[in-house]
Amino acid sequence: MVETGLIRTVVGIIGNVISLGLFLSPIPTMAAIVRQKSVENFKADPYIATVLNCFVWTFYGLPFVHPDSTLVVTINGAGAAIELFYVLIFVIFSSWGKRRKIFVALVVEVVFMAILIFVTLYFLHTTDDRTTVVGIIAVVFNIVMYAAPLTVMKMVISTKSVKYMPLALAIGNAANGAVWVVYACLRFDPYVLIPNGLGTLSGILQLTLYAIFYKTTNWDGDDDENRNDNNGNGNGNGSNNNRRGRGEVQLVDVA
Repeated sequence: MVETGLIRTVVGIIGNVISLGLFLSPIPTMAAIVRQKSVENFKADPYIATVLNCFVWTFYGLPFVHPDSTLVVTINGAGAAIELFYVLIFVIFSSWGKRRKIFVALVVEVVFMAILIFVTLYFLHTTDDRTTVVGIIAVVFNIVMYAAPLTVMKMVISTKSVKYMPLALAIGNAANGAVWVVYACLRFDPYVLIPNGLGTLSGILQLTLYAIFYKTTNWDGDDDENRNDNNGNGNGNGSNNNRRGRGEVQLVDVA
């Protein structure tokens, strides 16, 4: 039992390190946005979803909700700050229409957290009750965080292009989910196992799409041009081959 607890602790620390890596993985994407002074077709959805996910898990880890969860508070508090910085970049370099949607989403998240905190503190009087209720909500929003990239995956399938699906984020999702699945299995914890199991599948699916559509991605032009080239003649195919060669260099920038 002691050895299992020690192993679980070590796995948990590894999970926190990988989680931090996941939070930091979009840095190349943010650098590309700042460099181009435009979000182009990058989606803010995953980052907005992750902000709410971090808020809920930080609240879950507080002593008056779930005792002895310091690591949960630390990593998710840091994650919330990092993700809010990413959202700020989207606000700065987006059109007014996209900014308005981001502001609305953030207001909804703040209102939701205020309601959750009020209900938890005033209507749930034991840590067991608070852990159960907030834990279930945390699981739901963890699933939302992993499901958010579905909007990007839909675009990948329709355009046959992975130009705007960050590779580093997909790798981070898969690795992060896998480690926390192991953590949950060492001492069965459904609150951790369910969302991270789905997160692992989401990451694997994104990596699969990346492998499938990498060669059809038009790294230099827009997606409509890429589709026209794919339906064109032999010259179009030669053009795509040249783009793929340059795309290998650009991959780090846009991932």
